Amino acid sequence: MDGVHAHELIDRAPVLARLAAGEPVEWANPARKPMDEVRCGQELGAADIGDARSRLERFAPLVEELFPQTRERGGIIESDLVEIPAMRAVLNERHGAGLSGRLLLKKDSHLAVAGSVKARGGIYEVLKFAEDLALEEGLLVSRDSGEGAFRSLAGEHAREVFAGYSIRVGSTGNLGLSIGIMGAALGFHVEVFMSREARQWKKDLLRSYGAVVVESEGDYGAAVARAREEAAVDPTCHFVDDENSRDLFLGYAVAASRLRPQLDELGVEVGEENPLFVYIPCGVGGAPGGISFGLRHEFGDAVHCFFVEPTSAPCMLAGMASGLHGGICVQDLGLDGRTQADGLAVGRASGLVGPLMCPHFSGGLTVDDALLFDYLRDLDGSERVFVEPSACAAFRGPARIERSPELRAYLEAWGLAGRMGDATHIVWATGGSLVPEEERATYLAWQGRGLSQPRP
Repeated sequence: MDGVHAHELIDRAPVLARLAAGEPVEWANPARKPMDEVRCGQELGAADIGDARSRLERFAPLVEELFPQTRERGGIIESDLVEIPAMRAVLNERHGAGLSGRLLLKKDSHLAVAGSVKARGGIYEVLKFAEDLALEEGLLVSRDSGEGAFRSLAGEHAREVFAGYSIRVGSTGNLGLSIGIMGAALGFHVEVFMSREARQWKKDLLRSYGAVVVESEGDYGAAVARAREEAAVDPTCHFVDDENSRDLFLGYAVAASRLRPQLDELGVEVGEENPLFVYIPCGVGGAPGGISFGLRHEFGDAVHCFFVEPTSAPCMLAGMASGLHGGICVQDLGLDGRTQADGLAVGRASGLVGPLMCPHFSGGLTVDDALLFDYLRDLDGSERVFVEPSACAAFRGPARIERSPELRAYLEAWGLAGRMGDATHIVWATGGSLVPEEERATYLAWQGRGLSQPRP
């Protein structure tokens, strides 16, 4: 970390001392700015998000051809937004949340094809790579080629062409699933480098689709580094860089424009008097960063986005609070990064996302592993919705937004304290529908064993 010692870090941002102690914390971002001050000052913007949305619409006929389960939505991979009043009651009664306003669940846990929030960004990046190759190889005449031309990319000739190229990615699991499933469906040779935190069932599922799984003894960072190194010496390989990919980021950002009509259907107004709070689990930061970036461009200052991380792996919060972004890792704070929330077991945040999100980010929270399983059981019991432990991290947001002194100060600073009764809160569920039944039973029975015990 270029010679920055722990005591210097703590002087830079006192919250880092609490992170280093493994305490659950809430932190509000003092660098958040009104949207008018940042809209024109960043390298990515609304036009880039619009381009990504248009590409996914062009490819919808192909996605529908490859994955019949997407036909109901015309090849658009999107999830439901539902109200969860029983879970709101549980948060208030059992967890002392004192939550005002409505509580909704964005069910990216049930996205078609890959079953997680990573489906949007991961599948988008594969499709963009395929489109560029198709144009180069003459499979498409132009990006404006009609529906039939895009459907033809599922044919044998296109598969033979794509088979001459490979895709590599490092992953804790869910991104690997989205890349592996879509890449293999198109005929690419896909290698997914999986970290030690990755669940065996995710490795098995990837192999069943034809992807090659390369198991790593190291953590997420080691898996990414190995994938990057091997991709660098292969001119036919596309490396999906979870830490720095603009394509992943923009694929995730498309979610925001699709959210507005869903809110309209539920009768939810979003504006100065009706603030929208969104809570998203965070690993390396690409998915929550992209979604939040899109939401700010869609709803402006009326939306407030919070990321939630495990107490043992708060890489985004550490990067934001210190101002070092990807220049600090959780090991610099004496943490080991190990958590039952395998999708969030990341030691260093994205160097792309941190600086981009700095003026948009409302704040961050950390949560103990044991609470993840409490929330998991609460949601399953109250709403009959199952999501994986990583996804449950987001419930820490609505549980603390009106109780934490740090977050109450944020509400006061942005003139929100008197408007919470008219607020809407969205918990962004990031994965869960593909979890095998036996694994679900183990999660539901988990009672807070230490990390030295066998993992579920």
